[in-house]
Amino acid sequence: MKTKVLVIDDSALIRSLLTELINDTKDLEVVGAAPDPLVAREMIKQLNPDVLTLDVEMPRMDGLDFLEKLMRLRPMPVLMVSTLTEKGSEITLRALELGATDFVTKPKMGITQGMQQYADEITDKIRTAAKAKVSTLQSIAKASVAGGQVQNAIRNPLISSEKLLIIGASTGGTEAIKSFLMQMPSDCPGVLITQHMPAGFTKSFAARLDSLCKISVKEAVDGERILPGHAYIAPGDQHLLLARSGANYVTRLSDSEPVNRHKPSVDVLFDSAAVHAGKNAIGIIMTGMGKDGAVGMLRMKESGAYNFAQNEESCVVYGMPREAVAHGGVHEVAHLKDLPKMVLHYLATNSERALRV
Repeated sequence: MKTKVLVIDDSALIRSLLTELINDTKDLEVVGAAPDPLVAREMIKQLNPDVLTLDVEMPRMDGLDFLEKLMRLRPMPVLMVSTLTEKGSEITLRALELGATDFVTKPKMGITQGMQQYADEITDKIRTAAKAKVSTLQSIAKASVAGGQVQNAIRNPLISSEKLLIIGASTGGTEAIKSFLMQMPSDCPGVLITQHMPAGFTKSFAARLDSLCKISVKEAVDGERILPGHAYIAPGDQHLLLARSGANYVTRLSDSEPVNRHKPSVDVLFDSAAVHAGKNAIGIIMTGMGKDGAVGMLRMKESGAYNFAQNEESCVVYGMPREAVAHGGVHEVAHLKDLPKMVLHYLATNSERALRV
């Protein structure tokens, strides 16, 4: 049975191109195309689509206003498709907070050719959206807005200077990472994060997190010393790796080829943590489609790291954590809301053992 898609965009060209490339697949079908949200509202009632593609800037009703109303009255998977999602990355992040599953960007020039080049990405993300648990996205977003209780400070110099948190995520990960980091105390270990995200968005994502968290959050640059109470997010078009410089951990960025079709790739980050951090690393794999990170997490475990995976119930898409568990690289599986305290409990317990030794 084909996944039914409703395209919402004020551009007749974009509606036509999206319809063509989606209908070229065997498992997806465009059941309707609407020029604005008001028309779309009636088509949703009539056609009962499985997934919406939604533009942001449209006449009669703004895309974000429509998304907010939709998620309140009839929650369903939504893939944002807009030129504004690149130059207005804040709008994209707001759409994800409101419950959009993911986003893709329209090309700046050569729309017809550009959209064809994006065909695989768009159709893959529609398939992922169709499997996503929208209710889980909403509950995570509501919890973040309410503000999670920041966990107790660690107050242990051994943890701060030696340990590292290494996080990988994809679909649904922006909200999951936000939920996790908002509960981190200001003296938590340094954090390295690879979230599947295109270029132009990770800087805004980091700035948004920095404004909400007790710890400092930034987009990673090459050769930076990794400090306690700081999180470093892989840029959207480069791999992030952990490296050593003398006694210090530092960031490394790589412009090498995509791994598992992703750049940045979680496996690349996890592999580097296995090599350079060993037992000082704590791996965390979160919601996302696919298998990126599964092999790298096993390598981390084999090098002495202790690893956590987000559980199926709290994942928007239980793909990457499932693969990591299946590969044997995970020590503990936990609900997203419990991950921060479990990670910090492990850190405190592990540090106490080290002091006794």
